Amino acid sequence: MSELFLKLLNMSIAAGWLVLAVILLRASLYRAPKAMRCVLWAMVGLRLVLPFGFESALSLIPSVETIPPSVIGSDSFDVNTGIKAIDSRVNEYLDDRYYEGVTVPEGAGADFISIVSLLWLAGVVVLLAYTAISYLKLRRRVFTAVLLKDNIRQSENVSSPFILGVFRPLIYLPFAMNEKDMAYVLAHENAHLKRRDN
Repeated sequence: MSELFLKLLNMSIAAGWLVLAVILLRASLYRAPKAMRCVLWAMVGLRLVLPFGFESALSLIPSVETIPPSVIGSDSFDVNTGIKAIDSRVNEYLDDRYYEGVTVPEGAGADFISIVSLLWLAGVVVLLAYTAISYLKLRRRVFTAVLLKDNIRQSENVSSPFILGVFRPLIYLPFAMNEKDMAYVLAHENAHLKRRDN
């Protein structure tokens, strides 16, 4: 569990560096085509999903493995951000204050990582349960929706238009919508479906 947590933590830190780079690039590429924004954010998404990384001298990400897995069974604690100025300061500080069996109890690092990974897992379970419950409540709320045409449903239980579903997405509209607004709303929602970002 601890190894998985450290792997995901390192992937998240690497993605954080990439997010910072994308934000800076967006500011300088404001005249670039809008599709460029999607490409930049897709790089962040790939960095979060792929379980491996690339290191090179030209890389935007200073270090793929900021906190090494050796922390779990090691007596000392070293950080490797890839930025020498930060690494030397942090590790110099930790050398004086963190050494298991001397300055902290033996096994403190492994215990800390285990506790944090269990908290992380509990958070994941809570968020997944919340998402599933929210989805089921919304499905129950639009269960009585009436077919308007094709994949479009109308319901008195919704206050604004939205798309629901992953494999067979449906567009839900409130009943109190006039024809003129409906044309614009459907164009908007169909654009989402066309780009597969429902």
